[in-house]
Amino acid sequence: MKQYAASPVIQQLIADRKSYFPNDWQDQFYDNIWNVDTAQGIGLDIWGRIVVIGRNIQIPVVDYFGFTTTPTQSWDPFGQQSFYTGPTSTSTFVLADNAYRVLILAKALANIAKTDAHSLNKILRQLFPGRGRAWVNDLGSMAMRYNFEFVLEPWEMAVLVSGSALPRPAGVGVTIAQIPTETFGFFEAGADSEPFNQGTLLSNGAVANAN
Repeated sequence: MKQYAASPVIQQLIADRKSYFPNDWQDQFYDNIWNVDTAQGIGLDIWGRIVVIGRNIQIPVVDYFGFTTTPTQSWDPFGQQSFYTGPTSTSTFVLADNAYRVLILAKALANIAKTDAHSLNKILRQLFPGRGRAWVNDLGSMAMRYNFEFVLEPWEMAVLVSGSALPRPAGVGVTIAQIPTETFGFFEAGADSEPFNQGTLLSNGAVANAN
Protein backbone atom coordinates (compact mmCIF):
# COMPACT_ATOMS: atom_id res chain seq x y z
CA MET A 1 0.00 0.00 0.00
CA LYS A 2 1.04 3.58 -0.62
CA GLN A 3 1.77 4.42 3.03
CA TYR A 4 4.52 1.79 3.02
CA ALA A 5 6.27 3.18 -0.07
CA ALA A 6 8.87 4.97 2.06
CA SER A 7 9.39 2.07 4.49
CA PRO A 8 13.15 1.57 4.88
CA VAL A 9 12.68 -2.15 5.55
CA ILE A 10 10.63 -2.74 2.40
CA GLN A 11 12.96 -0.58 0.31
CA GLN A 12 15.95 -2.57 1.58
CA LEU A 13 14.23 -5.87 0.80
CA ILE A 14 13.58 -4.69 -2.76
CA ALA A 15 17.14 -3.43 -3.15
CA ASP A 16 18.58 -6.75 -1.95
CA ARG A 17 16.16 -9.02 -3.81
CA LYS A 18 18.82 -10.15 -6.30
CA SER A 19 20.98 -11.46 -3.48
CA TYR A 20 18.00 -13.31 -2.00
CA PHE A 21 16.88 -14.89 -5.24
CA PRO A 22 19.30 -16.07 -7.95
CA ASN A 23 18.56 -14.84 -11.45
CA ASP A 24 17.27 -18.25 -12.48
CA TRP A 25 15.20 -19.00 -9.37
CA GLN A 26 11.94 -18.75 -11.33
CA ASP A 27 13.17 -21.38 -13.78
CA GLN A 28 14.33 -23.62 -10.93
CA PHE A 29 10.99 -23.30 -9.18
CA TYR A 30 9.10 -24.10 -12.37
CA ASP A 31 11.27 -27.11 -13.23
CA ASN A 32 11.59 -28.61 -9.74
CA ILE A 33 8.20 -27.79 -8.21
CA TRP A 34 5.55 -26.47 -10.58
CA ASN A 35 6.00 -28.64 -13.69
CA VAL A 36 4.92 -32.16 -12.83
CA ASP A 37 6.81 -33.54 -15.83
CA THR A 38 10.16 -32.35 -14.44
CA ALA A 39 9.46 -31.95 -10.71
CA GLN A 40 11.75 -33.76 -8.29
CA GLY A 41 11.73 -34.75 -4.64
CA ILE A 42 9.63 -32.39 -2.58
CA GLY A 43 8.04 -31.01 -5.76
CA LEU A 44 6.52 -34.40 -6.50
CA ASP A 45 5.56 -34.80 -2.85
CA ILE A 46 3.56 -31.57 -3.14
CA TRP A 47 1.84 -32.81 -6.29
CA GLY A 48 1.09 -36.09 -4.51
CA ARG A 49 -0.70 -34.22 -1.73
CA ILE A 50 -2.68 -32.25 -4.32
CA VAL A 51 -4.02 -35.37 -6.07
CA VAL A 52 -4.17 -37.34 -2.77
CA ILE A 53 -1.75 -40.18 -3.50
CA GLY A 54 1.29 -41.06 -1.39
CA ARG A 55 4.78 -42.11 -2.41
CA ASN A 56 4.52 -45.37 -0.44
CA ILE A 57 2.68 -48.28 -2.04
CA GLN A 58 1.91 -51.79 -0.91
CA ILE A 59 3.58 -54.51 -2.96
CA PRO A 60 1.10 -57.26 -3.81
CA VAL A 61 1.65 -60.67 -2.26
CA VAL A 62 3.26 -62.99 -4.81
CA ASP A 63 3.05 -66.74 -5.17
CA TYR A 64 6.09 -68.99 -5.32
CA PHE A 65 7.09 -72.19 -7.02
CA GLY A 66 6.02 -75.29 -5.10
CA PHE A 67 3.45 -77.96 -4.50
CA THR A 68 0.18 -78.00 -2.62
CA THR A 69 1.03 -78.45 1.04
CA THR A 70 -1.59 -76.45 2.91
CA PRO A 71 -5.07 -75.34 1.92
CA THR A 72 -4.24 -71.70 2.67
CA GLN A 73 -1.10 -71.35 0.53
CA SER A 74 -1.25 -70.91 -3.25
CA TRP A 75 1.78 -72.42 -4.99
CA ASP A 76 2.46 -72.32 -8.72
CA PRO A 77 4.01 -74.99 -10.97
CA PHE A 78 7.19 -74.98 -13.08
CA GLY A 79 7.82 -71.91 -15.22
CA GLN A 80 5.35 -69.69 -13.41
CA GLN A 81 6.93 -68.26 -10.23
CA SER A 82 10.30 -67.95 -8.55
CA PHE A 83 11.65 -69.94 -5.58
CA TYR A 84 10.79 -68.81 -2.09
CA THR A 85 13.79 -66.98 -0.57
CA GLY A 86 12.47 -66.23 2.89
CA PRO A 87 10.03 -63.78 4.47
CA THR A 88 10.11 -60.18 3.31
CA SER A 89 10.78 -57.53 5.92
CA THR A 90 8.06 -55.23 4.65
CA SER A 91 5.39 -55.06 1.96
CA THR A 92 5.68 -51.26 1.62
CA PHE A 93 7.78 -49.80 -1.17
CA VAL A 94 8.88 -46.15 -1.46
CA LEU A 95 8.64 -45.02 -5.07
CA ALA A 96 11.50 -43.22 -6.76
CA ASP A 97 10.71 -39.98 -8.57
CA ASN A 98 10.19 -41.51 -12.03
CA ALA A 99 7.77 -44.11 -10.69
CA TYR A 100 5.99 -41.64 -8.42
CA ARG A 101 5.49 -39.27 -11.37
CA VAL A 102 3.60 -41.97 -13.29
CA LEU A 103 1.45 -42.68 -10.24
CA ILE A 104 0.66 -38.97 -9.76
CA LEU A 105 -0.33 -38.54 -13.41
CA ALA A 106 -2.46 -41.68 -13.33
CA LYS A 107 -4.24 -40.53 -10.17
CA ALA A 108 -4.76 -37.01 -11.55
CA LEU A 109 -6.30 -38.41 -14.71
CA ALA A 110 -8.43 -40.82 -12.70
CA ASN A 111 -9.76 -37.92 -10.63
CA ILE A 112 -11.13 -36.04 -13.63
CA ALA A 113 -11.54 -38.55 -16.45
CA LYS A 114 -14.62 -40.26 -17.73
CA THR A 115 -14.51 -44.04 -17.48
CA ASP A 116 -15.65 -44.88 -20.99
CA ALA A 117 -13.34 -46.82 -23.31
CA HIS A 118 -12.40 -43.79 -25.40
CA SER A 119 -11.25 -41.78 -22.38
CA LEU A 120 -9.39 -44.70 -20.80
CA ASN A 121 -7.53 -45.46 -24.03
CA LYS A 122 -6.48 -41.80 -24.22
CA ILE A 123 -5.17 -41.98 -20.64
CA LEU A 124 -3.05 -45.00 -21.47
CA ARG A 125 -1.52 -43.23 -24.48
CA GLN A 126 -0.65 -40.24 -22.31
CA LEU A 127 0.85 -42.33 -19.51
CA PHE A 128 2.98 -44.55 -21.76
CA PRO A 129 3.90 -42.52 -24.87
CA GLY A 130 6.01 -44.30 -27.46
CA ARG A 131 5.96 -47.62 -25.61
CA GLY A 132 3.54 -49.48 -27.85
CA ARG A 133 -0.17 -50.11 -28.06
CA ALA A 134 -2.32 -50.17 -24.93
CA TRP A 135 -6.07 -50.38 -24.70
CA VAL A 136 -9.00 -51.52 -22.54
CA ASN A 137 -11.46 -54.38 -23.02
CA ASP A 138 -15.01 -54.52 -21.72
CA LEU A 139 -15.19 -58.15 -20.58
CA GLY A 140 -18.81 -57.97 -19.52
CA SER A 141 -20.18 -59.12 -16.15
CA MET A 142 -18.80 -56.00 -14.44
CA ALA A 143 -15.20 -56.70 -15.49
CA MET A 144 -12.66 -54.95 -17.70
CA ARG A 145 -9.01 -55.43 -18.66
CA TYR A 146 -6.08 -53.14 -19.41
CA ASN A 147 -3.97 -54.62 -22.20
CA PHE A 148 -0.34 -53.66 -22.89
CA GLU A 149 1.51 -54.79 -26.02
CA PHE A 150 4.79 -54.19 -24.23
CA VAL A 151 6.39 -55.40 -21.03
CA LEU A 152 5.82 -53.19 -18.02
CA GLU A 153 8.68 -52.46 -15.68
CA PRO A 154 8.25 -54.12 -12.25
CA TRP A 155 7.66 -50.74 -10.60
CA GLU A 156 5.09 -49.84 -13.27
CA MET A 157 3.15 -53.02 -12.55
CA ALA A 158 3.37 -52.35 -8.81
CA VAL A 159 2.08 -48.81 -9.35
CA LEU A 160 -0.83 -49.93 -11.52
CA VAL A 161 -1.81 -52.89 -9.34
CA SER A 162 -1.18 -51.47 -5.88
CA GLY A 163 -1.41 -47.73 -6.36
CA SER A 164 -5.21 -47.58 -6.63
CA ALA A 165 -4.70 -45.18 -9.52
CA LEU A 166 -6.27 -47.02 -12.42
CA PRO A 167 -9.54 -45.31 -13.34
CA ARG A 168 -12.47 -47.65 -13.58
CA PRO A 169 -16.26 -47.47 -13.52
CA ALA A 170 -17.71 -47.90 -10.05
CA GLY A 171 -18.00 -51.53 -9.01
CA VAL A 172 -16.09 -52.90 -12.01
CA GLY A 173 -13.24 -55.35 -11.47
CA VAL A 174 -9.99 -54.74 -13.37
CA THR A 175 -7.20 -57.02 -14.56
CA ILE A 176 -3.96 -56.14 -16.35
CA ALA A 177 -2.56 -58.19 -19.25
CA GLN A 178 0.90 -57.83 -20.75
CA ILE A 179 0.82 -59.16 -24.29
CA PRO A 180 4.32 -59.45 -25.80
CA THR A 181 4.29 -58.64 -29.50
CA GLU A 182 7.09 -61.07 -30.35
CA THR A 183 5.40 -64.37 -29.59
CA PHE A 184 6.06 -67.73 -31.21
CA GLY A 185 3.81 -68.58 -34.11
CA PHE A 186 3.52 -69.06 -37.84
CA PHE A 187 2.48 -66.69 -40.61
CA GLU A 188 -1.18 -67.46 -40.10
CA ALA A 189 -0.95 -66.08 -36.54
CA GLY A 190 -0.07 -62.62 -37.82
CA ALA A 191 2.83 -60.51 -38.97
CA ASP A 192 4.13 -60.00 -35.41
CA SER A 193 4.66 -63.72 -34.77
CA GLU A 194 8.20 -65.07 -34.60
CA PRO A 195 9.69 -68.44 -35.66
CA PHE A 196 11.48 -71.05 -33.52
CA ASN A 197 14.10 -69.69 -31.06
CA GLN A 198 12.96 -66.10 -31.63
CA GLY A 199 9.73 -65.36 -29.79
CA THR A 200 8.33 -66.84 -26.58
CA LEU A 201 5.08 -68.70 -26.12
CA LEU A 202 2.19 -66.46 -25.09
CA SER A 203 1.59 -67.20 -21.42
CA ASN A 204 -1.61 -66.67 -19.47
CA GLY A 205 0.59 -65.77 -16.51
CA ALA A 206 0.93 -62.26 -17.92
CA VAL A 207 -2.37 -61.25 -16.38
CA ALA A 208 -2.44 -59.44 -13.03
CA ASN A 209 -5.44 -58.68 -10.87
CA ALA A 210 -5.86 -55.00 -10.04
CA ASN A 211 -8.86 -55.33 -7.72
